[in-house]
This record gives sequence, C-alpha cells and structure tokens, in this order.
Amino acid sequence: MNFTPKFETKTAESALQGYEPVTNYMATDLITFKPDDEIGTVISVLSNKKISGAPVLNERKELVGIISEQDCLKVVLDSVYHNQPVSKHFVKDYMHKDLITVPVDSDVVDVANMFLKHKFGRFPVVKDGILKGQVSKRDILRAALKIKFTTW
Repeated sequence: MNFTPKFETKTAESALQGYEPVTNYMATDLITFKPDDEIGTVISVLSNKKISGAPVLNERKELVGIISEQDCLKVVLDSVYHNQPVSKHFVKDYMHKDLITVPVDSDVVDVANMFLKHKFGRFPVVKDGILKGQVSKRDILRAALKIKFTTW
C-alpha cells in the first residue's frame, strides 16, 4: 500500500486571514472640520481637546484633507509676516490633501505594516471616500496584545 500524506500549506494571504479587522480598534467619534472653517476655530478646538489634528470633510461627508497643529503653526507665522489676524485664514488653504488612507476592510497587520512604511501617527479609515474612523499606532498595539503567535 502506498500512502502519501497530504500537507496543508498556507499561502501568505491565507496566513494573514484571521487577524482582526481594523474596524474593531479604530476611533469613530471624531472631531472633524470643513474646508471653509477658520483656522482660529481649528486652533481653539485642537488646543481644548488636546488633539494634534483632525480630518476635513466636505458637505457629502467625504474625506478631503487633514488639518494638523503643524499646519496651524504655518498660519500663525503667515499671519505675523503679513500682519493679518489668524481668522482671515481657512482650513482649505492649509490642509493636507494628499492623504494615505486605510480601506475599511484592512486588518490590523496590514495597518501595522503601513505605520512602518510611513511616519504618521494615525490614518483615516475610509470606505468609498467616506470617513468611517481613524486608527492610531496605539490602537494597533492594543490589537497586537490579542494576536496569537504560533511556534514551530
């Protein structure tokens, strides 16, 4: 009798299946701004809420940018240089428009890899251009505590 055992091999794709979706860890109650909001309002909210930035959404709730503390500092310097009040500046003129986003169907390992490739502290999570949440490095570290590792 000839017996040939069958070995089940995992492809890289099937090995990653089973990791938790990023949606289990992302923040969903986010502070957002509109392109026409004044920078003075942004500075006030960022300071009071102790956050470093926020997504910018258009009237259809689509993600169109991110405004950060760094962007606000540029406004402050521009205001001083041109002797204008900060309130004369708008989000749309200073927000970052070239964004790296996370698809809503990503898993925590995909996102961990994105954090290693890019120097951002958080990524917007989107579906069809609509903001669904935001995931941070800390969120992925929380998820890592639940990942089951196998040994040989």
